[in-house]
Amino acid sequence: MSQQTPFTVLIPARMSSSRLPNKPLADIGGLPMVVRVAKQAQQSQASAVIVATDDARIHAACDRHHIACARTRADHPSGSDRLAEAAEQLALADDAIVVNVQGDEPFIPPDLINATAHVLAQHSHAVMGTAAHPIEDEVDFLNPNVVKVVLNAAGTAQYFSRAPVPYFRDAIPQPLSQSNLFAGSNRLHRPLRHIGIYSYRAGFLKQFPKLSVAPTESNESLEQLRVLWHGYAIAVHLAHQAPPAGVDTPEDLARVQAYAAQC
Repeated sequence: MSQQTPFTVLIPARMSSSRLPNKPLADIGGLPMVVRVAKQAQQSQASAVIVATDDARIHAACDRHHIACARTRADHPSGSDRLAEAAEQLALADDAIVVNVQGDEPFIPPDLINATAHVLAQHSHAVMGTAAHPIEDEVDFLNPNVVKVVLNAAGTAQYFSRAPVPYFRDAIPQPLSQSNLFAGSNRLHRPLRHIGIYSYRAGFLKQFPKLSVAPTESNESLEQLRVLWHGYAIAVHLAHQAPPAGVDTPEDLARVQAYAAQC
C-alpha cells in the first residue's frame, strides 16, 4: 500500500466472552492477548493502532504497554458499534480508512491488514473492504461455521452465507467427495471463505449503527449482510491462504501459547 493512503487500525475489545473469560488479558508469550494483537498490527503500514474498549482492566493493560486506547461505552451490541463511537471520539475524517482488527487474533499477518485497507482504497465506490481465500476442501465448504462469499465481476461481494454457495448444480457429482472442484486445475473457480477482517470509510462506519438490521443478517447471523441489504458495496481482497486462526476457546488459547513459546 502506498504511504499516500494512510489508515488507522481500531481493535475492539471487551471482557464478556462466555467461552473464554477475560480473553483479552490472556497471557500469550508474556503479553496480554489484546496487547499482542496491537503490536502485531503496529507492524502493518497503519498510521495509528488504537484499542477500543469499555473495560478499565483492558485500558490499564494497554497503558502499561504504551498502546493507545479509546474508552467507549459498555452498551454496544457489536464491535462495529464500538468502533463507530471510537471513530467519532478520534474525529476521523469521513474519507479516512479504518481497519477493524479483531482483538483475538494475536498472529494476524500485517500484510493482510495492509491489503484489506488497500482494497478499499482501490474501489472508490465501496464503503467497506474485507478479505477471502479459496476453500481447500468440501468439509469447509459444507461447514456452516465457515462463512462463504460470492463476488461479482468488479471484485465486490454479491452475498455472504453460511450455506455452501455458490451452489454448483451441474459441476459437483454425488457423492461430493468425488468432485474435482477443489483440485488445483479449478483453483480460480473455487468457493471462497470469508476472512473476518474489515476496512471502512470512517463516514460510513459512523453511519453503520443507524442502519436497520437486515432480514438476511438476522437469518444468517452475519452483520456484513446489513451493508449489502442497504445497497452498499464491500470490496474483497483475495488472499492465497487463511491467516492463523484466532482464539475463541481454551483449546485455541493453548495452541497459540504453544506457538508463541516457539517463536
